[in-house]
Amino acid sequence: MVNDRVKVFLEEKSLGDRLTVHTETIDTVEHAAQQIGCSEPEIAKTLSFLVEDKPFIVVMAGDGRVNSSKFKAKFHAKPHMIPRDQVETMIGFQPGGVCPFAVPGDVPVWLDISLKRFAYVHPAGGNEFTSVKLTPEELESASNAKGWVDVCKGWE
Repeated sequence: MVNDRVKVFLEEKSLGDRLTVHTETIDTVEHAAQQIGCSEPEIAKTLSFLVEDKPFIVVMAGDGRVNSSKFKAKFHAKPHMIPRDQVETMIGFQPGGVCPFAVPGDVPVWLDISLKRFAYVHPAGGNEFTSVKLTPEELESASNAKGWVDVCKGWE
């Protein structure tokens, strides 16, 4: 069960072959690491935030947690995640499958530096059964990221 929109998006970037469909859910960092066969920190979790009623995404390592003071210094607001029941409407994907690919054009994607320590990272691929294996550089390019940020703690 591949998300067709994400598949087309990644194929246009010559990365369609990086999608993997899993038999069990990858809706949490723990589940994803088990299904993919990697460490939990290598999971690129995609979190959805609101600042001034505008949605955006931050992709971070599976062992990272948002550092409120770093987040506020970068985005000039306290971190407020999009309520679970509004994520699909605002970002285009259901919780558990939110990914940084094929999001609406007005939703910026930021990547946390916690991902840079890995050869490969594994974000979701648009649903809770699909992942994508990419280098951090490929993730930056494929996600059309605005850039790298340092807004996490707990991974150092």
